[in-house]
Amino acid sequence: MLTMAMLALAGCGDDDKSDGKKDDKKVEAGAPGAASNAPAAAQLKGTLNVFAAASLTESFTALGKQFEAAHPGVTVKFNYAGSSALAGSINQGAPADVFASADEKNMKLVVDAKNADGTPTAFAKNTLRIAVAPGNPKNVKSLADLKQGGLKVALCAPQVPCGAAAKTAIDAAGVKITPATLEQDVKAAMTKLTLGEVDAALVYRTDVKAAGAKVVGVDFPESAQAVNTYPIVPLAKAPNEDAAKAFVAFVLAEPGRTALTTAGFQAP
Repeated sequence: MLTMAMLALAGCGDDDKSDGKKDDKKVEAGAPGAASNAPAAAQLKGTLNVFAAASLTESFTALGKQFEAAHPGVTVKFNYAGSSALAGSINQGAPADVFASADEKNMKLVVDAKNADGTPTAFAKNTLRIAVAPGNPKNVKSLADLKQGGLKVALCAPQVPCGAAAKTAIDAAGVKITPATLEQDVKAAMTKLTLGEVDAALVYRTDVKAAGAKVVGVDFPESAQAVNTYPIVPLAKAPNEDAAKAFVAFVLAEPGRTALTTAGFQAP
């Protein structure tokens, strides 16, 4: 009996040590085995608040549903907006668990403010296309065509990743475009086009794909000089730390790659 009791106590000691190691272990997004280091499905619960670039709306909404199915105790809520607005909200103390930016510049603002938990990991790339109405009634074939008189063009504001990319591409083309409107995120720019308020919009190719038959996409060579890299990171003050790390691992693993490729994103 004494021997059995001592063995039982020794087993408990091993469990305590194992638990201690697990609690201390940090998940490094994108690192080998990151998904396996994430908390088990049965342990995850509560609301997960993900701040994500507007261009990720379709792919991340699909991933959110998959993540909820894999972790029944978790409810995923998304805040989609321009990355500059999201970074500003996070740095002002908004309760968020994960940040997925459409560029590295706005992610750096969060990192520099010490609001990122670990090093952000690139998970996708995106390029620009000119979106026009079905049938391309204005016969837009290049960036130079966007400067023609009477043509109304929607661009993203300069501080927004799609706006910064647009400026890079336009400068590379050596043209001057006077936009009819400057929008705070890429979805707003696309909406101006689908509502008929503008004749063209400079948006991501993923947004053209998501719009389906509502628009036509026009490729232009300067887009190769304005490629945006998307990084993701769990946040340092995440209210739901375990779920945040598990979601980042989920995006970086096969479910994320499939959803992003389907939406038209390129591998990082």
